[in-house]
Amino acid sequence: MIELDGATGEGGGQILRSGLALSMCTGQPVRFKHIRAKRPKPGLMRQHLACVRAAATVCGATVEGDVLGATTLVFEPGPVLASNFDFQVGSAGSCTLVLQTVLPALMRAAQPSRVTLGGGTHNPMAPPFQFLQRGFAPLLGRLGVGLDLTLRRHGFYPAGGGEVVAEITPATPGLTPVDLLHRGPLLAAYAECLAPALPRSVAQRELQALGEALNWGPSQLLTPAVRQNEGPGNALMATLVYQELSEVFTCICEKGQSAEVVAELLKQEVRQFERSKGALGPYLADQWMLPLALALCDTTAHVALAQFTCTEWTDHARSNAGVIEAFLPVRFSTQGHDSSITVMLHRC
Repeated sequence: MIELDGATGEGGGQILRSGLALSMCTGQPVRFKHIRAKRPKPGLMRQHLACVRAAATVCGATVEGDVLGATTLVFEPGPVLASNFDFQVGSAGSCTLVLQTVLPALMRAAQPSRVTLGGGTHNPMAPPFQFLQRGFAPLLGRLGVGLDLTLRRHGFYPAGGGEVVAEITPATPGLTPVDLLHRGPLLAAYAECLAPALPRSVAQRELQALGEALNWGPSQLLTPAVRQNEGPGNALMATLVYQELSEVFTCICEKGQSAEVVAELLKQEVRQFERSKGALGPYLADQWMLPLALALCDTTAHVALAQFTCTEWTDHARSNAGVIEAFLPVRFSTQGHDSSITVMLHRC
């Protein structure tokens, strides 16, 4: 049984989600202790419990400790079965993090799956829908996986109520690793503001402030149609489309923040990414690590190394690497440069 300590590294929920995903993928049972030990409220919160129960449903696992607030958990997986699933967080907790948990196993299943997820779709400290649809799903396509995402309803904190549908087509005959070293030329850049149930002027001010900060013209500042009953909510997003990949940056506005503050926070993220030559931003790099490791282990080709470059090698990424190395015969190494980090994944 694999032992994972949730107090190591960044000490958050990623250790739990990656551990569950890899347990399903490898068939190895796992025991977690000190779950989310470094968070203000340690233990399983509702969205983490939803991840555990979704994972158990996908593989018929035996679970001990799946209760709110638990800091220890034992997960013994069974065989992964493709099917139509419906997973509800039951709060404004992120449903995209539930998808992150079950996706690795389902993208290696024998048949396609359809997953309906309910909860938050645009949450702080979680990948928003557009990040997965524009940034992550196309990268999975490079590995041979089909991930078709549909946003049926937005879900913002504290109301939640969002809904996402994921159609997952496994790679045939299996995952194929690829190197991601360069972005390629910039093809498009645009910003959007989602602000349901808020005055129209809120979105206009945020977009205007961001446009002035990034020197983007009116044609690059968009206000997508949203249903007013999906709010209140406020998400300002910037999308950079390169030849090889797309990056989506998001700032979820908190109550009391001015439009200028929100725009400044998002501008800083975009400019920091633009100053680097790394292909992947820190969040996309973190999402990419586990699928790439599975692909390197699955491939029948004589490939012993896969690489990508990123703008930053974060504590979150280091924690994720440690979990991956506990389950798979791979090792991560990094090499720093002035403007990017090269991450090398070695098959042992």
